[in-house]
Amino acid sequence: MRRIDEIYTDRPFYGSPRITAQLQQEGYPVGHKRIERLMRLMGIQAIYPKKKRVAEAPEHRIFPYLLRGVQIERADQVWSTDITYIRTARGFVYLAAVMDWFSRFVISWSVSTTMEVGFCVEALSTALSFGRPEVFNSDQGSQFTSDEFTGRLLCAGVAISMDGRGRAFDNIFIERLWRTVKYEEVYLKDYQTAQEAASSLDAYLRFYDGERIHQALGYRTPRQVYAEAGGCAL
Repeated sequence: MRRIDEIYTDRPFYGSPRITAQLQQEGYPVGHKRIERLMRLMGIQAIYPKKKRVAEAPEHRIFPYLLRGVQIERADQVWSTDITYIRTARGFVYLAAVMDWFSRFVISWSVSTTMEVGFCVEALSTALSFGRPEVFNSDQGSQFTSDEFTGRLLCAGVAISMDGRGRAFDNIFIERLWRTVKYEEVYLKDYQTAQEAASSLDAYLRFYDGERIHQALGYRTPRQVYAEAGGCAL
């Protein structure tokens, strides 16, 4: 699963047949059905033509995608969230984050050993304690469509947007964040416990916000851009 994670992060357009072939070429004695099962367990599949797999809840309300063709021109215009999995020696933990699209500033984050909704609500509540965006975007995962999660947004007067099915790039900024986190932090470490992973990820995300310069931001940090744009979460 660790090697699948690495291959998928490097080549997210690879589905289970290509990942199986890649692993077989590397000497892993695995078959396609096993890799397919492990990818389902990890919640991933090729992002072309489909977005990564999410656990949907049919009974939950799905909100329309509001951002097609919208120009992102200011801080707090759009925030978004997502979940990614992080390996440790004792299994996977899950990282949820809330990001401002304009500046790439990561406003809040939370780590959990389960996929229950609580840690996603925690990240959202922390972000909303600073201010609010005009639009909040997520995928159609059961955590984000739950009444507990959407209710917080509706009570705050925030417009809710959700990625369309099969849309690989509706939430592209946070997908890029996960790739950066994996390559610059996760793959360089050997977390033994969930607590160690949470502490190390916290330190990295603070570095990402406040020290890591981005070429796309004119070689400034997300915190600089967000502050200069008058972001409410500072």
